[in-house]
Amino acid sequence: MSRGPKTRGRTASRVGAVQALFQSEQAGDSPETVIDQFVRHRLGNLPGLDGYEDGRVPDAEVDLFQRIVREASRKQDTIDPLLVDALPADWPLARLDPVLRALLRAAGAELTMADGAPAKVVINEYLDVARGFFTGPETGMANAVMDKMARALRSAEF
Repeated sequence: MSRGPKTRGRTASRVGAVQALFQSEQAGDSPETVIDQFVRHRLGNLPGLDGYEDGRVPDAEVDLFQRIVREASRKQDTIDPLLVDALPADWPLARLDPVLRALLRAAGAELTMADGAPAKVVINEYLDVARGFFTGPETGMANAVMDKMARALRSAEF
């Protein structure tokens, strides 16, 4: 993922949350361990670097990053059934690309936050994030799944 001319702190927080959820699942590390690693070593800018090199996430808002990762982990038993319901019947959750699964869990976490961003903002933000990771049909699938989750969790916004 390369940094554009201007990064947005909230978007960067979401990128970091997707990366952290992916790392937590793949390495089997606790969310708190991964949060600590990201805050100490991956979030923010380093001299001489101007973007997402080596997994760095510049300009991330640490509080939002931490909240998304914690909520996604804490509410995974609520989010995963929503994902299963939103996926095609012949496409089990385990079949999803692990980065896409992390992205959808992060989006689901934000959609469960009563005081979070509006559903359409959450969907648009995570579609931007998805485009940074994928160039194929994954973004279309992410859009459809997030839309179904949003309608289930926040029907009043539609």
